[in-house]
Amino acid sequence: MLNTTISRRSLLGAAGGSILGLSVQNLLALAGTDHAPTAEHVILFWNGGGMTHLDTWDPKPGRPTQGEFSPIKTSVPGMEISEIFPELAKQMHHCALIRSIAGTNGDHGRGTYQLQTSYNASPNLQHPGFGSVVAHEKSQLGDLPSYISLSGQAPRAGYLGQTCEAYFVGEPGERDPYLAFPEGITQVRGNKRLETLARVNARFANSNKNEKFQATETAIGDAVKLMRSPALEAFELDTVETTTLNRYGDSAFGRGALLAKRLVETGVRFVQVNRGGFDTHTANFPAMQAHGEIMDPALAALVSDLAASGMLKKTLIVMLSEFGRTPKINKDAGRDHWASVFSCFLAGGGLKGGTVIGSSDADGYQPDNRPVQVADIHATLCHALGINPNKEVQTPLQRPMKLVDNGKPVMELFA
Repeated sequence: MLNTTISRRSLLGAAGGSILGLSVQNLLALAGTDHAPTAEHVILFWNGGGMTHLDTWDPKPGRPTQGEFSPIKTSVPGMEISEIFPELAKQMHHCALIRSIAGTNGDHGRGTYQLQTSYNASPNLQHPGFGSVVAHEKSQLGDLPSYISLSGQAPRAGYLGQTCEAYFVGEPGERDPYLAFPEGITQVRGNKRLETLARVNARFANSNKNEKFQATETAIGDAVKLMRSPALEAFELDTVETTTLNRYGDSAFGRGALLAKRLVETGVRFVQVNRGGFDTHTANFPAMQAHGEIMDPALAALVSDLAASGMLKKTLIVMLSEFGRTPKINKDAGRDHWASVFSCFLAGGGLKGGTVIGSSDADGYQPDNRPVQVADIHATLCHALGINPNKEVQTPLQRPMKLVDNGKPVMELFA
């Protein structure tokens, strides 16, 4: 009599190590990724230059490395942050901190590349920034681009292509001159020019299949669609009440935070707000005091307003820098590059507010417990958005690349 019993090992062997066209390795990679997303949008504050962890999210009171700032209590019992964030301290029950990022790159360029892509820089390959990953994996909501960068350029989309590049806004509140007809060109005349351009391009496209031309066509089509969309009103800050603008702070950073809020409310998936000036090799403390005076009201107002409207539940706020600064204060009253351990600020997006992940040692030199790798942060953002970080995409040379470089989500952050 035929034995119809078959073991799991035999089944996998009979299937050639695959089920439904997926390799066993890929099936294992997918394990645990099938879940409802907790976030729909991301606001990334990128602080270029290497922001000191000791003078922001990981104070060391009473230690030789403390510096000039004292910790202050927050709305979460036992959680303290630097005194340069008095307003944000009142909102920390909505926020989370990672204090044990174990970095590897103390160079600005390489550190920035890894923190924004999860990969180490390669001479032969341009990995996409996380905003491009979101634009690639999540459907566009509304007419505005899925990925917008404010006050600075974002990482390139690399092998994910033109459609995943960031839309760049130089100054928050400043009108984009390329999304309006030149002065003296009426709407009717401008539309006729666009129609003529479309006909010429269509004829050329029939005889030219160059990918660069197709990418240009995509960019032109997106620009025209955006130019005609009423959603462009989200960029207009001159209609915002003065009291609201004052709460965020009438600075490039304050306007950027306010514009980021308006953009995610309009459906934008990923907004990156860029700010530099954190390379504090000299006079670290007055520089950080000045940064706090600008960042504190904007971050506090953003978290508070999104919480009040209910948008914080589906908007993940992240603040990152390429590395931290040395615990030891140098002869110029500054702190130098330090990648061995640094911190990350997060809020919303389904994360547990009032959470602190990991710690550095007594003086802030090394991770003390629960080290978090850079790629783990990217995997965590993927988990919140319902993206499989292990998904493979093909480069133009048909090389398979994972969306995230082998990171694992920090599950303690989720309820």
